[in-house]
Amino acid sequence: MPTPAAFGGPVVVVGPQFCAPHGFDLTVTRKAFSWSGNDFAVTDVNGNVVLKVKGVYFSLRDRRVLLDAAGNPLLTLQQKIWSPHQRWRVFRGESTDSKDLLFSVKKSRLLQFKTTLHVFMASNTNEDACDFKIKGSYSERSCTVYLGESDSILAQMRRKYTVKNVLLGKDTFCVTVYPNVDYAFVASLIIILDEINSASSGHHVH
Repeated sequence: MPTPAAFGGPVVVVGPQFCAPHGFDLTVTRKAFSWSGNDFAVTDVNGNVVLKVKGVYFSLRDRRVLLDAAGNPLLTLQQKIWSPHQRWRVFRGESTDSKDLLFSVKKSRLLQFKTTLHVFMASNTNEDACDFKIKGSYSERSCTVYLGESDSILAQMRRKYTVKNVLLGKDTFCVTVYPNVDYAFVASLIIILDEINSASSGHHVH
């Protein structure tokens, strides 16, 4: 595992309670046969659910809500319609009001074999440079989250194959979150990456 560069402090986006002083692994599982098709569970190494994602039914826009283990809404992830770059906007709580916008994610190019997503905090209105970047190959289900335009790694994702998951039609990703990095923020990026690539392929690839 590459050594993370010093960030000069924790990387906090959702909240400091989601930053751990040590690196750790999360497992993100897309549930099979859920009504929305896109419900996820995020578990720690002991199998405890730490975050959940629910689809919002009968919504005019594609929307997901990230919940903590107790079911409290942390973030609302909403795809911006008619956006040429497949842009998602992320708000605090269950809001979709622009005053509660936390950050947005957009695909850097329309046609690309390798995925690059740029993340802009709400305060970065000019978007001259991204605050975070996600690079990887979705076909191989692997990606890396970087701090801005730097080589500082915040998290890495890889696909996890098990016979059980294949039989159940589940997609499972292992995510290594580096020390002092907001894992709720990282989880939201993985969900958006999955949504964008699922939309690009026209279906969920199992």
